[in-house]
Amino acid sequence: MSDYILSACAPCDLNPEWMKKRDIKFVPFNVSLDGKQYKDDMGDSFSPRELIKLMQDGADAKTSQVSTGEYLDYFKGFLEEGKDIVHITLSSGISGTIQSAQIAANDLAEEYPDRKIYVIDSLAASSGYGLLVDLAADMKDAGLSAEELAGWIQDYRLNVVHWFFSTDLSFYIKGGRISKTAGTIGQVLNICPLLNVDFEGKLIPREKIRTKKKVIKKIVEKMVEECDDGLNYNGKVFLSDSDIELGNQVVELIEQTFPQLKGKVQRFDIGCTIASHTGPGTVALFFQGKKRVD
Repeated sequence: MSDYILSACAPCDLNPEWMKKRDIKFVPFNVSLDGKQYKDDMGDSFSPRELIKLMQDGADAKTSQVSTGEYLDYFKGFLEEGKDIVHITLSSGISGTIQSAQIAANDLAEEYPDRKIYVIDSLAASSGYGLLVDLAADMKDAGLSAEELAGWIQDYRLNVVHWFFSTDLSFYIKGGRISKTAGTIGQVLNICPLLNVDFEGKLIPREKIRTKKKVIKKIVEKMVEECDDGLNYNGKVFLSDSDIELGNQVVELIEQTFPQLKGKVQRFDIGCTIASHTGPGTVALFFQGKKRVD
């Protein structure tokens, strides 16, 4: 079996310590605030919580995907060490980064004909993408070859279920994702949109729910409906948030609802890339369950 590394993009929203523990490499993304450039490196140099505070203070946040040149430099370091690469990208339904990665991989194939680079679309985002990467690390540890692992990821990726809600619509209005009129009415009525990631890896609004208390209840109900084995679910649960208190409430309800969980819900920050678009007041829940079909 050839030696290979497992790799992802920073918006898998885990953290550097977790990635090191699981031996997963990652490529940073690019974020700007009022024109000043930062790296989304899972909070190693710039905290997502700091980004949220600056956004609340009026800073304009923008993101850019990794360029082909950045991927060339990133991949080449591992190829020079004689290692193959399994790289899982942020969903193509959210970002075009997979195109840059594929171009880089094709260019390097000529220079390193004895090496393999597998570039796979996660069809996932934030710590749901992170959950897929973490599960892939389990399979790598179990002895799968690079080729086998690439096939497993493609087969399993839609079984990672994503649900998000947001209690602050101001950045959805600012970014043009909802109209000013609809957003203003939503804020007055305390509407908390409930969204998921569909089978094409796109973030889709599914329900409009009034009040934080009701949307917290609803997101856990979605997990009961869609997770493996219902209330007996004992798989992994990842949660990312840009609001610690809201995240705490969701975690508490999950751990009350699913007594068979092995270990606790794993908590992470929503990283700078994703938070630049969702803003504050967002909680995202991820688990293993029914294959996404719509």
